Amino acid sequence: MEYLQWMILPYRRYFDFSGRSRRREYWMFALFNILVSVAIDLVFGSPTYHRTGFFVGFSTELSGTGGMLQNLFGLVSFIPGLAVAIRRLHDQDRSGWLLLLVFIPILGWFALLVLMLLDGTRGRNRFGPDPKNPGEEADVFS
Repeated sequence: MEYLQWMILPYRRYFDFSGRSRRREYWMFALFNILVSVAIDLVFGSPTYHRTGFFVGFSTELSGTGGMLQNLFGLVSFIPGLAVAIRRLHDQDRSGWLLLLVFIPILGWFALLVLMLLDGTRGRNRFGPDPKNPGEEADVFS
């Protein structure tokens, strides 16, 4: 049950772009989005096979109710996803504007992936207290 709480925490902090978020909050939210999308795909999707030359591709096609449900879920999850990504950057004492790296193909995505994997700064930073240890301040010389 603890994991589910981490997965839905960004929905409870829906429009909160200030403060900091731990790696666990960000990655559990990402996992939740993937699991829900796969579940919608499995329930409402119809499998399709594509053959081009020697390769056979597999995909699912969503239309009707499944497509609407997937689009609705994406729409509802967009703002919390944006907010948790910005708070994740804040945890490392970086500006949320770095999220614009997503517009640089491949290199920008890779850079953001690396940033989302890095640990946050210990102790208080300009965006607030440490979400891992909110009452404990880091030693300056550690």
